[in-house]
Amino acid sequence: MKNKIKKENTNLRFNILTVIAYIIGIVLISKLFQLQIVNGANYREMSNTRLSRESILEASRGEILDRSGNILATTTSSFNLELYKTKTDDNTFNNSILSLIHMFEAYNIKYPNNFPINNECTEYTIGNEDLEKWLTKYKLDKTNTPQETIAYFAKKYNIVSTDILQTRKIISIRYEITNKGYSSTRPIKLAENVPREVIARICERNFDFPGVTVSTKTTRKYNYDSLASHIVGYIGKISEKEYNAAQDIYENDDYVGRTGIEAMFEPYLRGKKGKQEIEMSVDGTITGESVKEDPKQGSTVVLTIDSKLQEIAENALRNNIEKIKNGGFSNRYNAKGGCVVAIDVRSGEILAMASCPDYNPNSWVGGISVADYNVIKENNALFNKAISGSYQPGSIFKMVTALAGLETGVINPYERINDTGRYTKYRDYQPACWYYNSYHRGHGYLNVSGAIEKSCNYFFYETGDRMGVEALRKYATYFGLGKKTGIELPSETQGSLATPETAKKVGEVWSSGQMLSASIGQSYNAFSPLQIAKYIAMVANGGNKVNPTIVKRVLNSDGTESSKYEIKQFTKEMLGLGDDQTENISFSQENINAVLEGMKSVTEDGGTASSIFRNFDIPVGGKTGSAESGPNVNAWFAGFAPYDNPEIAVVVMVENGGHGFYTAEVAREIIAEYFGMNINSNEIQENNQAMSYVENIQ
Repeated sequence: MKNKIKKENTNLRFNILTVIAYIIGIVLISKLFQLQIVNGANYREMSNTRLSRESILEASRGEILDRSGNILATTTSSFNLELYKTKTDDNTFNNSILSLIHMFEAYNIKYPNNFPINNECTEYTIGNEDLEKWLTKYKLDKTNTPQETIAYFAKKYNIVSTDILQTRKIISIRYEITNKGYSSTRPIKLAENVPREVIARICERNFDFPGVTVSTKTTRKYNYDSLASHIVGYIGKISEKEYNAAQDIYENDDYVGRTGIEAMFEPYLRGKKGKQEIEMSVDGTITGESVKEDPKQGSTVVLTIDSKLQEIAENALRNNIEKIKNGGFSNRYNAKGGCVVAIDVRSGEILAMASCPDYNPNSWVGGISVADYNVIKENNALFNKAISGSYQPGSIFKMVTALAGLETGVINPYERINDTGRYTKYRDYQPACWYYNSYHRGHGYLNVSGAIEKSCNYFFYETGDRMGVEALRKYATYFGLGKKTGIELPSETQGSLATPETAKKVGEVWSSGQMLSASIGQSYNAFSPLQIAKYIAMVANGGNKVNPTIVKRVLNSDGTESSKYEIKQFTKEMLGLGDDQTENISFSQENINAVLEGMKSVTEDGGTASSIFRNFDIPVGGKTGSAESGPNVNAWFAGFAPYDNPEIAVVVMVENGGHGFYTAEVAREIIAEYFGMNINSNEIQENNQAMSYVENIQ
């Protein structure tokens, strides 16, 4: 009996499950029937009338600021209107085009207007030969009047307007589409730099403008034109090779950094593009938009330079070069250009750095003209003389020889060496001091401070001969001469240090004569003005190492700041540099003071730069130098201030500038601006009692 009841319960549960399964099956079949048979046509129609496309969201390029937050380079956004192909009837399409044109004309917006009949519809706008070819292309009679041709195109595009002028306007867009083509995924551009109010009106009336979409375009802008152009750099269109190597990062019409910070910090500045999906109906009406990936703005690079000090430096350098050319210092030299570097002697931060001639990076925005590029190329304006040029330093090198001699003990601060005029120790090479060449006698007895003040070649010949090349090499290398500083800019030169190895590279044998020449900054010595600025900063601060830097910080779009270590490692990797292996050297304060006292004497009464710094409220230490380079005489001034507690060092070099003290007024104006002083550079006159000289070797 129990088995029978158990069997009946099992059958009941099975029957219930079977009924439920049948019910579910009937429901599913009914739903499928409804979807595929009853409403299938409607769903297919909806599917066919829905388009989806992906577009790129531009990322704003990061800004470049000066140390005070002034924006040197930024990105501006503009709006473009684009047209995608839709399944809209001709009448609706033509009315939409006409409405757009009326809006364009109201806001003075340019739009495609290449149809070869003038706006008044009275004459053709192309020559007879081209007109004949054009009419033949469209199978039109050669005798057709402009009005007859317009009638033909009106019929071709199903334009029903009776106003010939309006018909002509509609034709202009339809004609552009015919020539350039477009599709549901590839648009044709209707207008660029469209005002926001026009964009708002079009978005509000989206249904009236089928297929019309708004795209955002970013444009680089340099707010101060040529100011700091060699530091900031410029951007240019990506090359095919660059694009092929980084298609996952760039589009084929992107712009990338070409020089300066723009090039060096391209990975930080470029940002990351986003993606957007746009849904639209077949008639071109946008039905939905969704951001698949937000764009990421590029990082902001903050420089160490001060834009006001940079402006003073550039203007002072430019004016100084013109003054030298025009004989403003009595003698006239055909100065070819120059550069200046101002550096914080404590931190190594570059406060200003200028190279002349310069250029306007805005010239490359949107593509540079052939005429503008030819002028820049002819003037070699892209060349940054401050970091890429190598020049013989002449007398401004003598502090290296002095400190090397003092620290090695071959001279002391009190020893006086007798300059007899010509150095006659070696039979095969007997160079004369510049003073002997001018006055046929020597300086007489001088200590190291006096030798720096008078720039006595004889004194430094003797010092260099006593200590030898290895000691000179050691101290010159410590001061950063003949090697890259590692500044965060591309194209820095290594320069050249006068050594036996350097002589061997050019097929010559190192000699006693080379040693004497090297001791006064000649021979194979050739350094960048930036290297000289580093060296002068180290002399001024007591011999402590400084590493020139022009990037103060990098601020990322997520609110974080890149660490100093990260930026340092990034820079070394980009430049292919290793760690600085130079050993530290501790200098005797007595020796440093002896050299600094000599530099102070240069700017005081009787010194070669005394006329430039007369009545200057801040004591300055300096050194002038004039070094022959082929037919030219490059002029140098290197100085620091204040003398008692140095903060800033300035190095000026003018190609074929004649005499070193000519360039000192550039440093004077920069130092005055740095300390907030008011000066009148026009008051600076040549001091006929101060002795000018050129470092020639005889």
